[in-house]
Amino acid sequence: MSRHRVATLDECLVSLVAPHSYEAEQYRGLRHLVEQAHRTSALSVLAVSSASVGDGKTTTAINLAGALAQASDARVLLMDVDLRRPAIAERLGVEEGRHGLVDAILSHDLKLADVARPCGPLNLAVVTAGVFSDIPYELLRSPRLGDLLEQARRDYDYVVLDTPPLVPIPDARVISKWVDSFLLVVRANTTPRSLLEESLNLMDPPKVLGLVFNNDERPRTTYHDYYAGSGRHNKGGAPWWRPFAKIRSVFDPDAAGRRRAERRREIR
Repeated sequence: MSRHRVATLDECLVSLVAPHSYEAEQYRGLRHLVEQAHRTSALSVLAVSSASVGDGKTTTAINLAGALAQASDARVLLMDVDLRRPAIAERLGVEEGRHGLVDAILSHDLKLADVARPCGPLNLAVVTAGVFSDIPYELLRSPRLGDLLEQARRDYDYVVLDTPPLVPIPDARVISKWVDSFLLVVRANTTPRSLLEESLNLMDPPKVLGLVFNNDERPRTTYHDYYAGSGRHNKGGAPWWRPFAKIRSVFDPDAAGRRRAERRREIR
């Protein structure tokens, strides 16, 4: 058994750890844009992916789900569908040995409610990956996963999926038919442009909701410090979340709805 202390949900959400920080405001801004897309184009199931490993997709998925769940009228589900390298259970300190997504796909006796675990005071539930499987691609293309996601769509306002990276393996692409939109996480000054272009070329354009740039080192405005209070920032050095949460988004909440409408007209 690991002796390392496991983090809790409260410690993983920037908006709870440092609610007045610049980084927390960025996640709230991302939340606002997703909420707009929910209202204008009925976005419900949102996949968070990246071009490659290490771009910060899991951190983004956790913090976006947590930000959405802070709305009193929102029901949010965070699901780990990265079955090759699942990370949400460890990040959130979820008890191991309980049923997760793989278990529910393999057993029709398990319902979504059996594997969704409430998280703290927020309107947030989490489905971890569950038991290890050596056939992740087959599980993700299973109609059973589609059934579980349709149930999630009925039970929750927002379903945030932490998916595998797009380029190395086809897992994220195979679930695209059950997903409303994708957010693509890019690590600024790290993710090769060619890899980003390849990722975008692999995706269905109407489903690309936007890009989120992590670790963006552009100078920030002093406007935030003036209103949030510069004294509230951590003075003992940069906290764990700061490299991940310097985000800016390239995002048009109405674009996905317009593209879907255009595509429907083309099909007709």
